[in-house]
This record gives sequence, structure tokens and C-alpha cells, in this order.
Amino acid sequence: MAKEQAVIRNDMSRFKWTLNEMKKHKTGYFMALPFFILFFIFTVAPVLLSFVLSFTTFNLLEWPDFVFMDNYIRLLLDDDIFMTAIINTFKFSMITGPGSYLLSMLFAWFINELRPKIRSIMTLFFYAPSISGQVYLIWTIFFSSDQYGYVNAWGMKLGLLSEPVLWFQDEKYIFPLIVAVALWTSLGTSFLTFIAGFQVVDKSLYEAGAVDGVKNRWQELWYITLPTMRPQMMLGAILAITGSFGFGAVITALVGFPSPNYCAHTIMHHLEDYGNSRFEMGYASAIATILFFMMIGANMLVTKMLRKVGT
Repeated sequence: MAKEQAVIRNDMSRFKWTLNEMKKHKTGYFMALPFFILFFIFTVAPVLLSFVLSFTTFNLLEWPDFVFMDNYIRLLLDDDIFMTAIINTFKFSMITGPGSYLLSMLFAWFINELRPKIRSIMTLFFYAPSISGQVYLIWTIFFSSDQYGYVNAWGMKLGLLSEPVLWFQDEKYIFPLIVAVALWTSLGTSFLTFIAGFQVVDKSLYEAGAVDGVKNRWQELWYITLPTMRPQMMLGAILAITGSFGFGAVITALVGFPSPNYCAHTIMHHLEDYGNSRFEMGYASAIATILFFMMIGANMLVTKMLRKVGT
């Protein structure tokens, strides 16, 4: 059957073959049409509009004026804070992206081995921090800069600290703390995706693997489980990358804006500064475009790496 479809496809152009397939499955396409319309209006169109506006000066009141590459030249050559934001974003994403991905995978694998009732409780326990809108309040209470903060109070009581530490005002501690918060809240949708992926693996594959020489759980994970749930791994990677590049609101809540000496200033902060505060929408669109292509590049790299899993 597959050979016949390949022959038919070779006999006609790609466009005609696509139209033929759409006519054949028109009911499915009709059911998916509302989603595609909303996706185009609220995702594709804004991305394209932002790309066009990145070549203009636009303040939301006057008609945009085209300046071509001036915004990008200013960003890359004259904006020192933006270069700091790029470095901080790369440092942050290089740690929290793979870190959150591996944590989600390991915890999902661990929870999958539990009994169903215990599994449900543990899933809620690990997933809860990611859906808490005020998650930063817990960290600000524990790491409060006065002697009433739990960490400072217990540190001085045990003799580990001689005076209260300004945890979220000192550059030495800000970056490690925001990385810890990011990892703590990283068990979100990708975590649930991995749990679902572990649930759909065909158990008979493990029996076949044992016959073919798979000897332990690690080999089962590498040669059977992970290749089977590759779609879930791809989605989890995309979510982890998007989250690591777009993690800005919680940083602002913890250390304020701007952070001391811009030590936690990311591209998202730079985008919010020019887009929401200064209303330089053309310049903000250029920042958003660069961030978009950074995410695309990271996704392509991770996708290429995941294709080697289990091979």
C-alpha cells in the first residue's frame, strides 16, 4: 500500500497530491480548521507583524517609519545592556533548560514506577509549584534580607552567619537563587507529558527486548522507553527551551527591575522595558525577533540531538 502511494505521489506534483489528500480527509481538516484559524490570528500573524515592525520606529500613536536595519545595528553595536541580557539569557538557559528537562524526565520515570494512587499524589505534589502564581512569595519569605527570614534566622542561630545576608540584593547570590527557583518550578507541562509518555509504552516491547539481550532497567530506558516516547520528548524539549528563554516575570518579582547592576537582566526584561515602559515598539520588535530566532535555533539543535536517542 505504501509503495502504491509513493508511485501515485511521484506521478503528480506535490501541490496536487496535497490537495488530493485534503479532499480525501476533508472531515478531519474541517474539524481542525477553527484551531488553525485561531493559531494563525494569535500566533502566526503577531510573529510576522513583529518581524515587519522590527524594521521601523513605532510608538503606537504615529504611523511606523521604516528605518530598515537601524534597530538591529543599534542592538548589536550600541546597546551594552542588551549584550549583557544576551549573556545572562544564555547562561540561564544553558543551566535551567537541560536541568529542567532532565529533572522532569527523572521524576516522571520515578513516579511512573509507583502504584496508581501514590502516583497521582506524587504527581500533584511535584506539579503544584509550577501552577502557583505566587510561588516567589515562598522564596522571599525564606530568603528575606532581614533577621526574620528563615535562612538568615537559622543561619545566625546555628552560628553559620554573623549578620543577615541580603540574598536578593547581593550579586553573588541572585543568580544561583533564581536558577534554583526556575528548577523548582520547572516540573510543569513537560513533566506531565513525560508521565503520559511512560504510560503509553507497550509492555510487550520489554519482553521482546529481554529476548534480544536487554539486561537491565537502564538499557530498557535507553533502547526501548525513550525511542518509543520520542514525540513526548520533543514536546518536552520545546517547552523546556521556551520556559528557559522566557523566564522573566518571577525574576522581576524576586529581585526587582532592573536587577542590581543588571546581573539578572535577560532578553525578556529588555523586551518588556522597551515594549511596555518606553513604548518603542519597533525596537522591542527587533528584540523579540532576535529572541524568536534564538529559540528556533535552540529547538533545531535539541531536535537533532534527540534523534540520536536509542540509535
